[in-house]
Amino acid sequence: ERQLVGETLADAVELAELQPVVEPQIEAEPPVEGQAFRYKARIEVKPSIELPELSALSGDRPRVEVGEDELLTELESLRERQVLWVEEDEEVLAENGHQVTMDFVGTIDGEAFEGGSAEGVDLELGSGRMIPGFEEQLVGVKSGESRDLEVSFPEDYGNEELAGKAAVFAATVTAIKRKELPELDDDFAKDLGEEFETVDDVREKIREGLTAQRRHASDQALHRSLLDDLIARTHFEVPPSLVERQLDSQLRQFEQQLQGRIPEPDLRARMSQMREEGWDDARRRVQEALLLESVARTAELEASEEEIDERLAEMAGGQGVDAQMMKEMAEAQGWRPAIAAEVVDRKALDHLVDSAKIS
Repeated sequence: ERQLVGETLADAVELAELQPVVEPQIEAEPPVEGQAFRYKARIEVKPSIELPELSALSGDRPRVEVGEDELLTELESLRERQVLWVEEDEEVLAENGHQVTMDFVGTIDGEAFEGGSAEGVDLELGSGRMIPGFEEQLVGVKSGESRDLEVSFPEDYGNEELAGKAAVFAATVTAIKRKELPELDDDFAKDLGEEFETVDDVREKIREGLTAQRRHASDQALHRSLLDDLIARTHFEVPPSLVERQLDSQLRQFEQQLQGRIPEPDLRARMSQMREEGWDDARRRVQEALLLESVARTAELEASEEEIDERLAEMAGGQGVDAQMMKEMAEAQGWRPAIAAEVVDRKALDHLVDSAKIS
């Protein structure tokens, strides 16, 4: 039976000009020698979509602007990343904002515990890096001084063996340093890299980066508004199996991102919550994909081999790898059809932008 279905179903689907979205369900009686074999195939297919007049669509593109205040904020952030820590005199008492270098040994009920001891640790007081009470008890300490820091681990602490328990950290401060920011001058610019000679060069680079980010966000908002309008003007059934497949794909990506970074029970709980709450988002993505496919088919948009190579080179640049290596990986792992589909989707979005009324 399986062999007979396998030999005939593909031809039947092609003759009927159908596009199955999942494996067909087969209903058949066992074949009998000398008699015709008949079977029914229940096939879930892509919906037929009747596109509206694309010139009637409207979309909103947010204005791309970079203000002077934003440039100053980014420059200050650069200064913070180039901060110098200068050791204080021995008489100086530690305050919030100081960096203390220290050794410590942590104990619970007089017993040292795993991960509770360290040497030469640099800690900026007031940063909130340590558990509550740890940093506060170091305020007022002098270089060379030792203190017992009495703290309690939070009830929701990541390590269940320590959560909620009282501990004592015997800490010895070996140095206290103050923060010094570099002057915002041409020497500061040159320290950032060979491409910079003056602060104005740095400002221009920051402006270019922020403008590129805003332009990308503006494009995304425009595309979203156009697809909102297109969805509102079209009516078709979205195959549940495609939504389920999309949701599964999103969940797999989420799991890969968080695997090993949070406890397994927490990951399972969040996966379960996402499955319950993620259907609408997955359905929207399937709607968009089907509409862009329909736009591309109607406008006869295709991806040339050169365009696929250009996209692969773009991906290589973003990941800092050789373009030829990326091309070879795509060939070896069968990426090219997926890259071609991505290129066509981009073209379909551009076609919508060119056709619609944009404000």
